Amino acid sequence: MANCKEAEAQLSEVELLLSMFPNKEELLLNDELALAELRDFCEGKAFAPPSSRVHYTIQLKLETEADDVVVASISFTYPLKYPSVIPEIIVRSPAISRTQQTQLQTALNAFLNDSCHGDICALTALDWIKDNAPSFINKKPLTSDSSIPETTLSCTFTRLWIYSHHIYNKHKRKDILDWSKELELTGFSMPGKPGIVCVEGLQGTCEEFWARLRRLSWQRIFICHREDITLRENSEDDMKECRRFSNFEEAIFDVSGKRSRHMDLGQLYTFLNERGCGDVFRLYFKIGEK
Repeated sequence: MANCKEAEAQLSEVELLLSMFPNKEELLLNDELALAELRDFCEGKAFAPPSSRVHYTIQLKLETEADDVVVASISFTYPLKYPSVIPEIIVRSPAISRTQQTQLQTALNAFLNDSCHGDICALTALDWIKDNAPSFINKKPLTSDSSIPETTLSCTFTRLWIYSHHIYNKHKRKDILDWSKELELTGFSMPGKPGIVCVEGLQGTCEEFWARLRRLSWQRIFICHREDITLRENSEDDMKECRRFSNFEEAIFDVSGKRSRHMDLGQLYTFLNERGCGDVFRLYFKIGEK
């Protein structure tokens, strides 16, 4: 976060939204600690700017052209320099197919790039989604014989790097393994303190995994880094090329082979480096930062 003005703008917007959506069923803070750190910085209780990004999800009811009502989940993530840079906003709904979601997301991102630089824009984005999302919900998915060339059809391969204050609970560890298998995701989880989870696969299934995971009880959990790669739709060869992991596993890096709440980070670095992910280690642990 570059300055106090950006922090105050973020805090002002979140507090406004919390007053408009007071129930957790309407607005869910995905990292309450991040908001607490933001508030402390704005009130002068903390001198260092927050290092965590504000992340929340709003459940929005959309009226379709057929007079039906569908619920969309709108995920907002603030870059540390927001509103100087645009926020990350993702729209998901069971009523929207994968192709329709890609079209909607592309249109939303174009709107944000054109209209939302330098000022808070969550309410503006919500209004745009209310006005425009129904047309994507009712639109038939693009096919190869549509007016848009087949070469433009694409899907997104996503890799999420998730950081948790700790992962000890055996039920959570089992859920992580079960959900990754169910959703056909590859990657790994490292229990202990800190806890680390990486999942990779189609964007929709990664988002579903994250939606389930963050609803569990955590002291702190957030997406540290994400990678999105556009693929040819249903291209298994491209998927294989993008994967860094062949399956999903729970990776244990015990110090000196002994059971410990703190893992051997040297072994973790080697594990990541062997899979071409060594650069992510610095993102997690801020090695080499001044």
